[in-house]
Amino acid sequence: MKTMQIYWTPIQQVVQEAPDTYTFKLELPEGFMWDEGAHTHFALEGFNKEDRPNRSLIRHMSISTLPHEGAIGITTRVKPECSTFKSILRDMNIGDEVAIFKTHSNAPLKRDGKNVYLLSAGVGLATFRPLVLDYLAKGEGVLHLHSLNVDSSKEYLFNDVFASTNGFTAEFVDNRRAYHEAVETLAADKDGLYYVVGSDDFLRETIVTLRERGIAREQIVLDKHDFQLDDFLN
Repeated sequence: MKTMQIYWTPIQQVVQEAPDTYTFKLELPEGFMWDEGAHTHFALEGFNKEDRPNRSLIRHMSISTLPHEGAIGITTRVKPECSTFKSILRDMNIGDEVAIFKTHSNAPLKRDGKNVYLLSAGVGLATFRPLVLDYLAKGEGVLHLHSLNVDSSKEYLFNDVFASTNGFTAEFVDNRRAYHEAVETLAADKDGLYYVVGSDDFLRETIVTLRERGIAREQIVLDKHDFQLDDFLN
């Protein structure tokens, strides 16, 4: 049986992206690679001290950077009132080590000659940042890329990347009603690919809107393992 590889790596830098939102940049371990749209298990010291992993010290996080940027970026909200995990993370210092393991991409950028729509809520935009960077570096196989993000805080993230160009449209709204109206408009494209990232409730609401407008389940891409898809798409 193959032993799971755990990479312990230090925090290089902490970047405040918006009020209560931070990117923790981790040193790149030798041999560690990932694709755009990847997620990883991000764990704190002590998570594997007992026979069973301490799940309160583990989170499933998207990687918000690409390998050529030289760091593993984990972008997350850390509010004043937060979980034990977030409060420990908030108090960590540069050089303190965290663990990453079970890294996988369920949502790489598909280059099938179609329009691609990235639908997200809040900090879910972090999952899509690498896809946009990958597209901006090489646009082949994607007719047009469109990002739609809803964030009631109005503190929209990654403005340096999510800025409209000839082949890329970045759209932001600050409420769910405006978001669903925009999704309805986008769903007029019956041949597009629709990536959705956010809470489970957000996924379900968005999928209902898309399916009611004739978008097939094969056109909807979620950052979920295959065994989880039926729960959302059926």
